[in-house]
Amino acid sequence: MAESTRKQTTVYFEPSLHRALRLKAAEIDRSVSELVNEAVREALAEDAEALAAFEALKKGLIQNS
Repeated sequence: MAESTRKQTTVYFEPSLHRALRLKAAEIDRSVSELVNEAVREALAEDAEALAAFEALKKGLIQNS
C-alpha cells in the first residue's frame, strides 16, 4: 500500500501482549503494523460473514412465515 494512503493511530497494548506482538513480528520478519492490520482485517471479515449469514437467515425466515 502506498505510504500516502495510510492512516496513523495510537493503540495501547497490555505490556505482555505488546511484547508477544513484537517477538512474533521479528520471528516472521514483518512489522507490528502489518500484523495488526492483518488481524483487524480478518476480524472485520469474520464479522461481515456472520452479519451476511444472519441477514440471509432473517430473510429466509420472513419469506417462510
